[in-house]
Amino acid sequence: MRSLLEAELCFPQLLNSSCRKIMLPHSTSALMYCLLSCVSWLTVTLNLLVIISISHFKQLHTPTNILLLSLAVSDFLVGFLIVFQILLIDGCWYLGDFMCVLYYIIDYVITSASVENMVLISVDCYVAVCNPFQYPTTVTQKRVCVCVSLCWMFSAVCVFIVFKENLGQPGRFNSCIGECVVGFDKTAGIIDILFFFIGPVTIIIILYVRVFVVAVSQARAMRVAAVSLQGSVRGNAKKSELKSARTLGVVAAAFLICICPYFFLSVTGGETQFSASSFAFFLFYLNSCLNPLIYVLFFPWFRKTIKLIFTLQILKAGSSQTNIM
Repeated sequence: MRSLLEAELCFPQLLNSSCRKIMLPHSTSALMYCLLSCVSWLTVTLNLLVIISISHFKQLHTPTNILLLSLAVSDFLVGFLIVFQILLIDGCWYLGDFMCVLYYIIDYVITSASVENMVLISVDCYVAVCNPFQYPTTVTQKRVCVCVSLCWMFSAVCVFIVFKENLGQPGRFNSCIGECVVGFDKTAGIIDILFFFIGPVTIIIILYVRVFVVAVSQARAMRVAAVSLQGSVRGNAKKSELKSARTLGVVAAAFLICICPYFFLSVTGGETQFSASSFAFFLFYLNSCLNPLIYVLFFPWFRKTIKLIFTLQILKAGSSQTNIM
């Protein structure tokens, strides 16, 4: 009886204070290990391809692609965080209280930065479609780089404010040894909800609704416009802008679908506990894998750069000047 009880504990040597494992069927555990491992590998690999593509080829150094690069970096880091989620399949945290808090901090910084990157992508799409003549002077590479840097710094500062109590006393919210739980006060929770959920989601939805309305009206105008050489050139440019906006809209829609359950679960109540069986968290991690797949479907340049990377053409001298578009 004693050995059976010890087998159910995260730390058998601590009979009175150890947490109990989540006893799952072997087939279920194996499936979850395989599923999360595959998602982790795909997320890291696919986003690394995006990072290499945009960083290496100078023709891709555009304001929009810089935003996609920042998003790919956050998704790439999420791929590594899934490894910690794999460790939690049996419900036990073996890395200590400080590592638990550090894990949450890194996770929240990445998540917050992803949300803010999506806001910037929405703004970029809005200006490109609704104010195309002002876009080249308004949205420059330098301004985009500054905005991206500020997003990451703002995320880090806010997250450290939210988790200050946990940093001062790691493990204070754990009910047993082997648990990984963090908590935050009401003020910190309000900051988290406003700055990283309600505010950004509202902005993204409003901007894309506006983009959709303008895109529909422009598409109608293009269909009834007289065909001329000058009109054809402008029409092709406008089609390219609308196609790019559609792609970014798909990215934003997938992001909202995947991130909303995660935030609802995270901000409900004063405590948050990760569980490998939670669909909301799996959906959040899956989103980081989806973005590169969306690029493959909608961006011809990404398919071309993948071919150049796998054939090692990028190792040749002057490959960064290759015509990609």
